[in-house]
Amino acid sequence: MTDLSNPPQPEGERPARQRKPDWIRVKAPVSKGYHETRKLMRDLNLNTVCEEAACPNIGECWTKKHATVMILGDVCTRACAFCNVKTGMPRIVDPMEPENVAVAAGKMGLEHIVITSVDRDDLPDGGASQFVKVIKALRRETPSTTIEILTPDFRGKMRPAVEAICEAGPDVYNHNLETVPRLYPTIRPGARYYASLRLLEEVKSHDPMIFTKSGIMLGLGEQRLEVHQVMDDMRSADVDFMTMGQYLQPTPKHANVEEFVTPKAFDAYGAIARAKGFLQVASTPLTRSSYHAGDDFAQMKAAREAKLAKAKAKA
Repeated sequence: MTDLSNPPQPEGERPARQRKPDWIRVKAPVSKGYHETRKLMRDLNLNTVCEEAACPNIGECWTKKHATVMILGDVCTRACAFCNVKTGMPRIVDPMEPENVAVAAGKMGLEHIVITSVDRDDLPDGGASQFVKVIKALRRETPSTTIEILTPDFRGKMRPAVEAICEAGPDVYNHNLETVPRLYPTIRPGARYYASLRLLEEVKSHDPMIFTKSGIMLGLGEQRLEVHQVMDDMRSADVDFMTMGQYLQPTPKHANVEEFVTPKAFDAYGAIARAKGFLQVASTPLTRSSYHAGDDFAQMKAAREAKLAKAKAKA
């Protein structure tokens, strides 16, 4: 079994990488479905966070014809210590991107699609208008596909960006907090924890029926009670869905893995999150923002309907 998340390195060229425990290892993608998905993305000139962020689940997801499209190019204007996406000055926005995303969704027969992006601090609206165009193209071309977006924080232009995107009507609005507040200066220096919380609050304020979602990585040096506080902060912002997954170091230049959190510990965190009232919780070492997103959306929708029915019965 090839460990994609920990490839062998020539001796003497790079620092030694930590050996990953068995529960975090994944097989190399070799299936026909994987190669078909890869070819489709290349043919339509689309980027995916699956590739750019070196996601360990790419083999499983692409085999099932699931891919998370990354719009607004493949170059980010920020340099977070955990992220493998290239940093620099991005190219101009591709005007054909929204249509190509819709074509890809149609060809893959997607029931649920996840759209994310790089940070585009160079654009006047942070790239919000491209999210709007993609949502509208999907609604036009594949009206039965449910849409989940994972946006940046739109630093300095958050409110108009969120308002425009919410008006376009995504089914799920995801924005990740990524880590606990104490670690922001080193792990996510270009962002602010409470600004991200305000974004999630703003989505609910604009449209309470849009599901909100957020996630954090574990293994960066956070303490257990800090994770519990993040849960409470998310619930205060009325976040519906929380994800927790193991941080994996993309390259030796990125932040170190301070701990490989055990599956048992992830189960415990998940149980606490559910007790705090989230409609949906995903908490495993391999959990990522869009991993099993379609199935999770269906479960979250059912959980809300059950909750609303219960409240109505009591009234």
